[in-house]
Amino acid sequence: MSNVLTRAAAIASAALLATTGASVGAAQASAVPRAPACQVADLDLGIGEPEGAAGSLYYPILFTNTSTHTCVLRGYPGVSVVDVRHRQIGTSAIRTGEPVETVSVLPSETVTAVLRTNSPGVVESCRPTSTYVKVYPPNSFQAVQIPYHLRVCGAFEISPVQASE
Repeated sequence: MSNVLTRAAAIASAALLATTGASVGAAQASAVPRAPACQVADLDLGIGEPEGAAGSLYYPILFTNTSTHTCVLRGYPGVSVVDVRHRQIGTSAIRTGEPVETVSVLPSETVTAVLRTNSPGVVESCRPTSTYVKVYPPNSFQAVQIPYHLRVCGAFEISPVQASE
């Protein structure tokens, strides 16, 4: 009988130690402040100057933090091209498959995701030229329509958001 009580006491002590240790660890983890995810209201979105290489055109999509606090972006933006009536032209950009990382965006700082399509003439199929590029920041259900005339030819890919170099 005393063996049973000794075991029960040992199990109770281990359980108490485990839960106490876990709550101390949780308190320490929550003491480190985390920056909130960037919301559309925190950002100014734009498209930078395209660069060409090997039959492709690369367009940087710019995410500038206009808020007074640091926020984070992680993952791929959703990108599509739309016409003057705000109707989507073709399918959305596909993800490049590159690994993602959490990017802290300080106030007034700009980070980018890169959109790639083929140069006209390299491939036979091109979509009509867009009036807007519609961008959903990573993990957002709210889009921004950026006035921009973009002609998608062949490939239409988007990279994850990354710190600007």
